[in-house]
Amino acid sequence: MSFQVMRNMFQGPQARPGEAEFEVFYMRSHGRQLARTHMHDWLILLLLVIIEIGLNIIHPFYRFVGKDMMTDLKYPLKDNTVPLWAVPVYAVLLPILIFLFIYFKRRDIYDLHHAILGLLFSILITGVLTDAIKDATGRPRPDFFWRCFPDGIDSYDKWGNVICHGNNSDIREGHKSFPSGHSSWLGFLALYFAGKIKVFDRRGHVAKLCIVFLPLLMASLVAVSRVDDYWHHWQDVFAGGLLGLIVATFCYLQFFPAPYHTEGWGPYAYFRACEETRSRRVDPSAHAVGLGIQDTNHQPRQDRPGPGMDSSPDYHSYTLGSDVESGKV
Repeated sequence: MSFQVMRNMFQGPQARPGEAEFEVFYMRSHGRQLARTHMHDWLILLLLVIIEIGLNIIHPFYRFVGKDMMTDLKYPLKDNTVPLWAVPVYAVLLPILIFLFIYFKRRDIYDLHHAILGLLFSILITGVLTDAIKDATGRPRPDFFWRCFPDGIDSYDKWGNVICHGNNSDIREGHKSFPSGHSSWLGFLALYFAGKIKVFDRRGHVAKLCIVFLPLLMASLVAVSRVDDYWHHWQDVFAGGLLGLIVATFCYLQFFPAPYHTEGWGPYAYFRACEETRSRRVDPSAHAVGLGIQDTNHQPRQDRPGPGMDSSPDYHSYTLGSDVESGKV
C-alpha cells in the first residue's frame, strides 16, 4: 500500500478536493476567551474532584459475609498488574498528548479545549459514579478472605458474620469490588479517534477501525488483569466498562457531533467560530456595529470551511436532530 493511499485514508478535512480550507484558531488569540466562557465547567470539574476525594475517604458498606460465602472469596492476595499510578497515565496523560499533537497539526484551540474538557468530565463523572456505587454496595473482592484473615484463621460472630482481624485499610479496600474503575476510562479516546479519522465515511477502510479499537483493546486488557489479579469478579469489570462507555458517549456528544456525522471531525464550537469569522469577512461592519454577526437569513451563503457543513441559511439553528428528522442520518 503506497504512502499516497494511506494518506487518502486518513487525510483531514482540508485535504479533500473542492472544499474550502479550514480555519485556524490559536491558543494565544482565542484560548483566554474560550477558558473564560467555560469557567463554570471548570468549576464543576473542581467540585467533582472534591466529591471523588470524599468518596475515597469514607468507609464503604460492610456487607454481611458468612462462612459459606468464603468459597468464592479465598483467592490469593496479589499485587496489581496495572498499578494505581499507571491509571492517570493511560487514562489522562496519554489522551491529552494525542490531543496536543492534533492541535499542533490543526491549530484548533476549540478542538483541544473541548477534547480535554470532555475527557476530564468523562473520567471524573465515571469515577464519582463508580466510587459511589462501590461504597453503597460493599461487595467483597475475590481475595477478601486473606484481607480479613491474613493468618488463615477465620472467625465469625453469633450471626455468622466475619470478625476480621486484618489490616483496616486492606479490609476497607476489600469491600470495594463492584464495579471496577480501572477499565472504564478509555471510551472517550476511542470516540475521538472515530470522529477525527472519519471512520464511518462509508469508504470501507478497515484500518481506521483498528485504530479506534486500540483504546478499547487496552481497556479490555486492563479489565482482564483485574480479574487475573483477583481484585475483581468478572461482573465488576463488565459493569465498570459499560458504565464508562456510556458516560464517555454522553460527554463526547456534549462537545462533538456523533462520529458517523459528516461534521464529526470537529467540535460544535469550531463550526460556530468558522461561521462568525467568515461572516465578519463578508461584512466587517457587522462586527463593529453589534454584538456579532448580521442576520444571515437575508444574505447569500459563502463556501463553508469544512466537509459536510450545513447549507441552510441559518447555521446557528442547525442541530443533529434536524438531520435525523430529514432522514439524512
